[in-house]
Amino acid sequence: MNLSAFDLNLLRVLDALLREGSTVKAGRRIGLSQPAVSASLSRLRTALKDELFFRRGQGLEPTDYARSLELPLRNILDGIELMFEKPRVFDPLTASANFRISGSDFFAEMLMPRLAELVSSQAPGVRVQLVDLVPDSHIDTIERYEVDIALIPAIALPDWAEQRPVFRSNFSVIARQGNSRLQRAGLGPGDTVPIDLFCDLGHVLFSPEGNLKGMGDAALARVGRQRRVAMTLPVFSGVYRAVSQSDLIALVPHQLALQVAPGAGLLIYAAPMPVDLAQITMVWHRRSTSSPGHSWLRDRIAEILAPLDDADPQAKHID
Repeated sequence: MNLSAFDLNLLRVLDALLREGSTVKAGRRIGLSQPAVSASLSRLRTALKDELFFRRGQGLEPTDYARSLELPLRNILDGIELMFEKPRVFDPLTASANFRISGSDFFAEMLMPRLAELVSSQAPGVRVQLVDLVPDSHIDTIERYEVDIALIPAIALPDWAEQRPVFRSNFSVIARQGNSRLQRAGLGPGDTVPIDLFCDLGHVLFSPEGNLKGMGDAALARVGRQRRVAMTLPVFSGVYRAVSQSDLIALVPHQLALQVAPGAGLLIYAAPMPVDLAQITMVWHRRSTSSPGHSWLRDRIAEILAPLDDADPQAKHID
């Protein structure tokens, strides 16, 4: 394409059409009449040599080619807007904003109550949503503008993503009060479960994907052992509730075990093998790095989660 002959204003029209799926709504978004948007779409079709949109019901459906342009175009326009944007100050007391955080229900217990207290007192116009961690797609949801921040174990990231370590987590064994196998072994809270018993007991495993192996299995493999996974569940609340109603056990983040054990009728024990600390990180798209509101939320989340850091992989802290 000869860019010198292309009207760059048409890119705003294309972006609005991709966002709204309607010439009328796209016109409202960018301050143009419906006929002007239709005329611009005609020019876009000629310049890009593609139909771009076809009528479907009351709206417009993008072609595969138009859909392939959506994210690159949005990133370019966001970058241009940011380039010319004057430095802003985020005043949480007066700001109005909506943020979506992706994470497991661990954060429903360990983050959201404190964040709710903070937001209600310091930022009454800010809305925060914790949404399900989509298995194997949490990074994609950030790129597609579906979430602002993901709280996940440290992984390799694409170059458009940034991350900030927030805490490290050790693991503990939970079992219901009155677990017959542990009672017969004479074990009390805080004791180390013998490895033969640990491997023989049925385990409940947290896995949004339904995997049958986790960090505990990797730790057991290093000492030449394996456990028996009897059940997997996609949420931690399901894991500890299943344990509280059976003689199954589970290996869960130590901080969560301390939080839920008293109310769920659970006792906490030490695992028989060393388990690597899980490094939990906060991940976001670099387009949001300099956003004052996004930065404010990242700092608040980091402050709330920092006390959870479990620096010593051998520390039990079960009392």
